[in-house]
Amino acid sequence: MRQPSVISRRVAAAAVSVVLASGAAACAGPEDAGAKSGTSGKGSDVPQKGGTLTVLNAEAQTDFDPARLYTSGGGNVPSLVFRTLTTRNREAGAAGTQVVPDLATDTGRPNKDATEWTYTLKDGLKFEDGTPITSADVKYGIERSFAAELSGGAPYLRDWLVGGDTYQGPYKDPEGLASIVTPDPKTIVFKLRKPEGEFPFVATQTQFAPVPKAKDKGAKYEEHPVSSGPYKVVRNENDGERLVLERNEHWDPETDEERKAYPDRIDVRSGLDEAVINQRLATSSGADAAAVTTDTNLGPAELAQIGSDKALAARVGTGRFGFTNYIAFNPKVKPFDNPKVRQAISYAVNRTSVVNAAGGSALAEPATTFLPEQEAFGFTPYDHFPAGKTGNPEKARQLLKEAGFPNGLTVTLLHSTAQNRTTSPEIATAVQEALGKAGITVELDGQEPNSFNEKRWSVKDAPGFFLSRWGADWPAGGPFLAPIFDGRQIVTNGSNYNHAQLNDPAVNKEIDEINKLTDLKAAAARWGALDKKIGEQALDVPLFHPVYKRLVGKDVKNVVISDWTGVLDVSQVAVK
Repeated sequence: MRQPSVISRRVAAAAVSVVLASGAAACAGPEDAGAKSGTSGKGSDVPQKGGTLTVLNAEAQTDFDPARLYTSGGGNVPSLVFRTLTTRNREAGAAGTQVVPDLATDTGRPNKDATEWTYTLKDGLKFEDGTPITSADVKYGIERSFAAELSGGAPYLRDWLVGGDTYQGPYKDPEGLASIVTPDPKTIVFKLRKPEGEFPFVATQTQFAPVPKAKDKGAKYEEHPVSSGPYKVVRNENDGERLVLERNEHWDPETDEERKAYPDRIDVRSGLDEAVINQRLATSSGADAAAVTTDTNLGPAELAQIGSDKALAARVGTGRFGFTNYIAFNPKVKPFDNPKVRQAISYAVNRTSVVNAAGGSALAEPATTFLPEQEAFGFTPYDHFPAGKTGNPEKARQLLKEAGFPNGLTVTLLHSTAQNRTTSPEIATAVQEALGKAGITVELDGQEPNSFNEKRWSVKDAPGFFLSRWGADWPAGGPFLAPIFDGRQIVTNGSNYNHAQLNDPAVNKEIDEINKLTDLKAAAARWGALDKKIGEQALDVPLFHPVYKRLVGKDVKNVVISDWTGVLDVSQVAVK
């Protein structure tokens, strides 16, 4: 995942223990810290069906077509309309990292080497018009995502499916993909080019939502996509700026163990200023009392104000999305081709000042590993270049001397000018000050976001030293490590995420071996060991993992924040 500002497109993996800002741990949310499994208290606090849930967002829910959305676990708002073969377990905490069946009866049945996956659809599945959902509808929905005019979704199937690299979608090739087989209306089989033990995770993405071919309107399908979930679209204005959902009367809760679907109506209003969103949620007057946000965090100043108000603090949920902010090196550029220079920078970094620049310890946690500190990813503790809390400039100077720079050196750090507290001037300045104490003069090169991204994702133009960040598409080590360190994923004519341009045959082989595993716990342990091994090369400097804190309206019940998304799950929320 490229950046947290596109969580609505690329939500992925995560880890969270749901903790209220007041300090009380909870599996449910602000109404009852002792509640279990996402329930929210007793008596009048028990979640009830009915009412309207308002969603106040900064970014519009654009491209509301399952082929074009880049989501994991089915997404947040999209998951209310689009069901997929599998989905995320809608539970708080670590249980929320599990893949569970959705349209399918199980999470998939692999053949011996995980190159073929078979799914069977549940009985009683229907679209919003009452017609049955078949395996052919799922196949067609996936094939649409290959059409150029519907681009934007996750790229995995292009690489994984046999023939996926050349298929151009059903509008140009109505014969479809031979590697997706539907022998009967309830069975669908996927034939892969290589073993993929994490295929059930990919099957959570909205490309796996069924689409009835007769109702497909191409690029205009997003205006009224046919629902397979508990809600249907009744209004879509300005490409998702205003999105209104009402109940799909043909959705059968007996076939859906994950979505609670308490509200009768969901009104998504976007394009709002973040400060306005937080103020409206805090005030909670009128309809805003039953409002949430799926994309707006509280900032340091707002948290300071909330801290003195116990009632308000009890309405703040905390989540940790699986994301790492780090310094990236391009060893093709001098002096970063010298491992001792990279090690010196690793020792010199002051993570306390970086965390403060990111908003403080309430909004960021220091990192010494590339993988987030969550079991689902295979987190294995290590700190190969211990800088302590405030850096180790003496060790850094020693290494610079060994590298041939006894008088220090001058380097340029590329960063974004966006005020995002991740790759922004505040973070760059904190790095600059820490490295200065070790004799490394850092000249800052701040560029607007588009230019910044073009440079850091370019093989040809990437500098040797820059800020970057990465989040996984699902809670596992594969989508975290492979795009960053698999040499076969180096892209020379497009967006390249392997900043170090590492192409180590041993690393590539281990990635292939782990991908064969369908035992996800065993795979996680291998991902953690690989992270630790790669970390010895000092190809990056992990800085911090973000923490998300978000307000909900005073009448909102049943807040569930999982270890998959790190944010409130709208499919669980009640307003009565």
